[in-house]
Amino acid sequence: MRKLSFLLVLIILGMVFTPDSMGQFNRKNIKKNNKRIASFTGKKHFGKEHVYSGIGFSINALNYYGDLSPLPSRFSTDISFTKPGLGISFFHRFGPRYTLVGQFMYGTLKGSDAESAKKSGDESANFNKIRNLSFRNRIKELSLTAYFDLFENEGTYISRVKWTPYAFVGVAAFLHNPQAQAPATYLDGTPDPYAGQWVNLQPLGTEGQNAPLKPGDANYGIKPYSLLQVAIPFGLGARFRLNEVFDLWTDIGFRYTFTDYLDDVSKNYVDLGVFDPSPDGITPGTFTGKNQLAQAMNYRSNELPGATTGYTYVGRDLKTYHTYNGGYGAETKDNIRGDKKRNDIYMVTSIKLTYILGATFHRAKFR
Repeated sequence: MRKLSFLLVLIILGMVFTPDSMGQFNRKNIKKNNKRIASFTGKKHFGKEHVYSGIGFSINALNYYGDLSPLPSRFSTDISFTKPGLGISFFHRFGPRYTLVGQFMYGTLKGSDAESAKKSGDESANFNKIRNLSFRNRIKELSLTAYFDLFENEGTYISRVKWTPYAFVGVAAFLHNPQAQAPATYLDGTPDPYAGQWVNLQPLGTEGQNAPLKPGDANYGIKPYSLLQVAIPFGLGARFRLNEVFDLWTDIGFRYTFTDYLDDVSKNYVDLGVFDPSPDGITPGTFTGKNQLAQAMNYRSNELPGATTGYTYVGRDLKTYHTYNGGYGAETKDNIRGDKKRNDIYMVTSIKLTYILGATFHRAKFR
């Protein structure tokens, strides 16, 4: 009888408590499953269906860093000489963070000792002012650059992020051609038929590249620099999604070049007499317009208002030259025209609009 009573009590307790216990257990499992489902994103894989390409058009601003900068610092530039540039590009998105961009850019670099020295309070600006050189250089650049996004996109173009910062690095080849405006007269005072015209500096060999220099001369052994050069582009920026197919890119980048002649200035002054086309470099020859122009573009301190001379020497052509004191326009040990230890750099600030090619629009019928 007692056993029967005990069994009945157990059955009653089970009927009372079991539904609640089971219900509570089920609710916990449901919550866990819901969390699992909510956090499930599927298997991450940037497949072929996620790859896309596009074209772009950019407006650029170019700045020059080199021997004609206001200060001797590598990071000195004259903002007033910021020049415009244009670019067209093709990009290929091949990974969740990675884009490859090919671009052609055309732009201009410019520098002037006279203008930059006015804006500088540094003592070194006095050297620039007396040196009195200037240039412009029109750049044609073809580059291939890899972009690395901070925020990844695992989906197709339609689900790309609203914005992302990025860094980029690549390689570029560019054509350049430094020019300067010819003075009113040659050094001997005769009128310059090229006066006021922009003339190409590389063929003149203004630092003695085309002259018969000899061992022991300041710039002996240097060759005419190439107008085709290589650079390393690198920088930072951000990309903003405008709509399904348009993006806006903004960035600041630098081009580290492997030349010091974007401005046609690198090494020392040379004896002005070496521009005489003498066969042996000693016996005076007959000057031509090109040789006289090379002289005038090499040494321009004589063009300054109230120019004075403090140094006189007989050149290799046996003619007498009068130049400034302190190492201007003559071949002496410390007669520096530029800083040969630092290659030139140019900066490109860019705003670019891109369009995704082959995009299709799919509007959902129901929300």
